[in-house]
Formats: sequence, structure tokens, C-alpha cells
Amino acid sequence: MAVSTSTPKIKVAVLGGGVAGMSAAHELAERGFAVDVYERQPVYVGGKARSVDVPFDKLLQLHDVALGTPAGAPAPDAAPRPDLPGEHGFRFFPGFYKHITDTMKRIPYGTNKQGVFDNLVASQRVLLARFGQAPLPALVNFPKTCADLETIVQDLTQANTGLTAADKKLFARNLWQILTSSYERRQQVYERQSWWDFMQTDAERHRDSLPPQAPLRPDALADIHHHLGGAAEAKPNVPFPYEIYCVGGLTRSLVAAQPKLMSVKTGGDILLQLLLLIGDPTAHTDRILNGPTNEVWLNPWLDYLTTLGVRYHHHRYATRLECDPDTRRVTAAFVRPEVGDAEERIEADYYVAAVPVEQMAQVLKNSPDLLKIDATLGFIEKLAAPATKALNWMNGIQFYLNVDVPLAPGHIICLDSPWAVTAISQAQFWPQHPLSGYGNGEVKGLLSVDVSNWFEKGLNHKTAEKCTLPEIVREVWAELKKSLTQANGECLLTDAMCVGCYVDSDIEPGTNRPVPPPIKSPFVADHNTEPLLVNTANSWSLRPESFCGVENLFLASDYVRTNTDLATMEGANEAARRAVNGIIAASGSGAPFCQIWQLHEPDVLAVLRWRDRRRFAKGLPWSDALGDLPTRLLHEANYWWQHLRRPARRPATAVTSTIS
Repeated sequence: MAVSTSTPKIKVAVLGGGVAGMSAAHELAERGFAVDVYERQPVYVGGKARSVDVPFDKLLQLHDVALGTPAGAPAPDAAPRPDLPGEHGFRFFPGFYKHITDTMKRIPYGTNKQGVFDNLVASQRVLLARFGQAPLPALVNFPKTCADLETIVQDLTQANTGLTAADKKLFARNLWQILTSSYERRQQVYERQSWWDFMQTDAERHRDSLPPQAPLRPDALADIHHHLGGAAEAKPNVPFPYEIYCVGGLTRSLVAAQPKLMSVKTGGDILLQLLLLIGDPTAHTDRILNGPTNEVWLNPWLDYLTTLGVRYHHHRYATRLECDPDTRRVTAAFVRPEVGDAEERIEADYYVAAVPVEQMAQVLKNSPDLLKIDATLGFIEKLAAPATKALNWMNGIQFYLNVDVPLAPGHIICLDSPWAVTAISQAQFWPQHPLSGYGNGEVKGLLSVDVSNWFEKGLNHKTAEKCTLPEIVREVWAELKKSLTQANGECLLTDAMCVGCYVDSDIEPGTNRPVPPPIKSPFVADHNTEPLLVNTANSWSLRPESFCGVENLFLASDYVRTNTDLATMEGANEAARRAVNGIIAASGSGAPFCQIWQLHEPDVLAVLRWRDRRRFAKGLPWSDALGDLPTRLLHEANYWWQHLRRPARRPATAVTSTIS
């Protein structure tokens, strides 16, 4: 996009420099607005997407005695190496992402024709790692080679999942119901139901004569139980095959979701997108950056924004907004470097609040006039409140290895892991960024891990949020080793491989000073300064649009209503585009609007969704029956029409699925 100079005097203050804030600044600056970004991090950009620099001599060890070579000064003739790359959590870019990848194409990077977008590489497999069984490789893309077909045959003949015929039938029926339900039914009915209940998980457990499932967080935090009205009695909590493969598998692959919390609408929509990608020979279901996030994406992005005239103010977090109820406008924003420091007054024509939901709730609490102008903003405080359970812990751990252990050409999902561990072996995707070029040169491999359940007791009989950092490291390593065992009993990981570890610095006070102070919540404790918003059933009504009753205030964060409806980089970028469109309209600048994409719906099932829309309008439940003869004939005709026109549509499909 060519830089516009049509509105050089319109000033916009973007509060927050994560993916949403950077996306808003990008779109605004390319349209000629004067943009200032205020970011709480003293050094980094990109919010939760950032990399961090990890000094080799600061690595944690698996045991009290270091396993690798002790850190030391490099040889006199050796060039100094940068610190090791650490992550808040690993990055992945599903093929249905369109908003964030469109932005990435406009971030210059060396000789790349499509900017940093060309730094995305496709994964080939997902490894389903299991306790007591050999890991199970599975395809994530349409089969393209003989090896792909062999993998499918292996999965069909040697999977040994333990799923019964009834399990498979129920799972297939539930997927079919989602595929053929109208948008109206998904939005108004499925949004209110949890993925766990819709998949009939407890009923299926009962049919399989297994012990009842325990509460979401059995005796994890006494104060939480008090808040909820009393402690819940712990019950047997052993996952069973249907729960592992059909219910929890999806949410673990998404990371930012929990099966007992996520709505059917969101889970179904995302699962539909993934299934459509797997069935599309031209698409890539999953893509990964080809180097550390800061190096191949965020730092080039910051450089580009700077060339557009964006001014970045580090070490500043928003505290409150000053408003005039008569004019219904924000007159100033206030930021400060640290808790207790003096506030700084920021004046602009328009303001974009691109901060996380827990911080926005604090801003609202400190800005009473905002709620006088638009009382619906109070729902943001309710969304961040303990009762919604919308804030969770999902933080990363990196294990630095003295040998590269590829494990799988893609992500690893530890299905039986009590702490919901997922991982990826990074070095195989970073050929231009060898890990031996970092730290003291000893590191050759990197296993990047996300821990998604900090409130379930692990193999050590403790919840992660109650563990010390060394205990967290040892437990996650133990769960990985137990999951990654070959058929012959040989473990793919050994203690001798591990040089050291890094746990996301948000987890413990002192390693990263909390700015702003974290809020109190069942899923947030004092020692996690950056919780993650997870999708919960019936939360859509609490989530705001990007615009509000304050005429010059717009919201851009992953809690804003978007088509993606999930706390992801894609959702944050879409929210930013919506906020920018609001500023364009309010300012009358005449700049072009940002493009917004809908999630893809399979055309071949359009007649069945149309039929369900009619049933829903009459107050009728979903039904698998095709109904009268005209409907059956119309569905059949549409099926063959879509089949016949597919070759002509293939090039367009390739563009939207693999490039957009």
C-alpha cells in the first residue's frame, strides 16, 4: 500500500504495543495519520508474541547440578554471540489466518517479495505423543507424497487409540451438526454451550463405565473455592480416549482454549476451518516462522513503522482516560513508566486502547466518566472478573539442547499430559539461524513448550501454579519424556541432552517487574503478570465492538468482537483493523478502509445451512434429516455444481488459503 498524506495532522495515540497496537499503528501510518504508540515493555515489542533475550549463564537447570557445560567467556578470538532466544510461547500461523498474514506481506524483509510473510514455512506433521504408547504422527495437510499416504495407513491400522465404535459415531455426528448448522444457530445457541457439554463428554464417560470427571480445578486454590461458594470434592480425574482424542485434542492444538470453557460456536468454527484446510490440496494447515520471532518478524516490523513516522514510547503503560461527558470525547490519556511514578498526560485527536482485557478493566475503573458516557463498557470489567474464568495461564518454557532432536516436522501434542503440554522442536525450521550462533555456542537444539493447564495436578501431584520454577522445569521435562517414548521403550529425550531451561519471566516476581500490577482472578495469581484471555461459553455478550459511545475512543485487542473469536494474533490484528476503520469514518479522512475477511463456509453444504436457518427461524432444533424432496434435490444439485466448478475456482482458493 502506498503511503497516503491525505490526513497528516490527525494525531492518534495507540495505548499498547502488542500485535493489536502495532497492527493499528501500521494501518494508520500507511494512511497518513500521525501515530504515537505507548508500550509497557522497556525494550521489546509485540506483547505476548515477543521473543526475549536469555543470557546463557542465567539458564535454569533440570537438577541442582548443571547438566551442560558451565557458562563461560568465549574464546579470545571468538566473536561475541547474541543471547539465546526465549519465547512467551511458541508461534504458529494456521492457514485460515488472513488478517495478520496480509499485514506481514507489507513488512519489508531483505529481498523477500512478500516481506516477512515469506519467513513462514509449512509444517508437515503433528505428533500425538502418548503415555505408555509410541507417539502417533498425523498429517496436517492434504496428502501429497507416498510418505503421507503411509502415515495415513499407519494411523488407520496401528493407532491403538482405544476409541470405541460409539465414540467415533458420536464424534462424527457432532462434527456434521456443526458443519450443517446455520450461522444464526451457532451465534445464538452454540455460543451459550461449552465444547465439553456439546461433545457429550460426561455422558460418553458414563457409557464407557468410567469414574466421573473431576471439577475443572479440583482443590487447586482454596480461595477460589471460597469465591465460588465452597470447596469442591476431588474426584477421580483420569482422561479417557474420547476425551483425549475427540474433545481435548482440538483445544490443546489451539492452546488458547479449554474444553470445559470454550463455546461450541468458537470451537466448531475453528475446527471447521482446520478440516477445510486439511481437505484442500493447495493449502497449508499450519505454518511456523523460520527464525526467532523478534528477528524475522517483530524487529523488522518496528523498523518499518519507524520509517512510516510512527513514534514508539517504551516503558509506558496506560493508567486512565480523561473524558468530557458533554462532548462525549476523550480529552487526554495518562501513562506512567512504573507503579508509583508520576503520570504523563497524552493528548491526541483519537485514541486506540490496544491493551489486554485485565489492564483495560483497570483503566475503566480509574476513568469513571467513561462509564457515564457508555455504560456498556462496564461489560469489559465483568469479562475480566473472576466469575467468567476468561483469564488463564498459558506460558512458555524453552529447553536448550546440546544436540538437535527434530522429533517431528511440526507441533507435538502431549495428549496425556496433566499440564496440557504442547511443544515444537525449533532448530529444523531455523536453518538460517543456527542455535550454535547464540549463547556460548553449545546449544544445538531448542524444544519450545507451552503449558496450558497450570491448575491440574501433574505427575508430581502438584499444580504448576503452586510449583517453584525448578519444580515446573522438572515436571514439564518428565511429562515430555513420558510422552516421547518409542515402541521399544526408548525415550527420545535424555537428561544429558539438556543444557539449560528458560521459563517465561512473567511467572515469577523479581525476574520481570509487574507493570501494571496483575488483577485478582481465579486464573490469575500475583506471580503471572500476563495471563491469556481464553474463549468461554456465553462471553460474546460481554465483549465490545471496536467502537463505543465515546466518539474518539476505539478498542483494539483480542477481547473485541471479531470473526476469529479467539485470543490469537489473527484476532488482535482483525480488531485493530476494525478500530482503524472506525477512526477513518469518524475523521472523514477519505482514506481506504482496512479489509476484513469472514471465516470460510463450505459452499457444498450451503443448502443444508440454508435449511437449518429456516428451521431456526421457526424455533426448531437442528435435524440431520434432509426433509422434503425439493430440499434433497436442491442439496444434490448444489453438490454437483460445486464439484463441477471447483477446477475453475482452484487458483482463487490457492490465493486465499495459502497466501492471504
